[in-house]
Amino acid sequence: MVRRNSGISVRSANSSHTSGIRTPSRSRHTTSIGPSPAVRVFNVSIARDAYVLAMARTRKGVSEKRLRRRTPVRYKHVRDDIIMLTESVGLELDLAESFLERGHFEGRDLILVDRVPLGMHLDSGEGMVWFPTLRGIVAWQPERSWAAVDHGAIPFLMNGADCMGAGIHLADPSLEAGDMVWVRDQEHGKPLAVGQALVSGEEMVSMTKGKAIQTLHWVGDDLWELDA
Repeated sequence: MVRRNSGISVRSANSSHTSGIRTPSRSRHTTSIGPSPAVRVFNVSIARDAYVLAMARTRKGVSEKRLRRRTPVRYKHVRDDIIMLTESVGLELDLAESFLERGHFEGRDLILVDRVPLGMHLDSGEGMVWFPTLRGIVAWQPERSWAAVDHGAIPFLMNGADCMGAGIHLADPSLEAGDMVWVRDQEHGKPLAVGQALVSGEEMVSMTKGKAIQTLHWVGDDLWELDA
């Protein structure tokens, strides 16, 4: 949730008179300033049972980079890609009536659903696969192909760092090394990043050191900021 406070509160001192001499009034202005402009990131605070995810805006607000080769497509032309995309996280979605587009961004092909980039084409090392973007995860809320991290790992993920095994407390046991995986916070299930598993889901939760997931896409990166 984003909350901005751009209002200005002004407190003025009343004019005073001393020995017949008028002293000009002085006004003290206190300006409430919102988050300083910088790349939009998740600012995480934990207060009791509330987990607050706030977005900070920056000077550019959205990525200055743009989609290339953006083209509307018919469902039948991308049906197989969409099936792979949704099955990768255990979903069956009917997108036949949606407005579909293809696009290319920073070396990746994308599928846009109703003008939002929800799917991306990734190199698994053994071939190209379709997997949801973080906005796709938010939209579809899948229950597969995930790993859950504690709050201590979140600031690192928000900077694009790979996910260390020590921060992972739970994971989909069906995950295998090489699979695409989305990372969520342990307490509330909010999506934080998408990456490729370096070990199986069972191995992740038992690791005490080393990398478990190579991060490919995270909240605050150019794809997340893309103004489609």
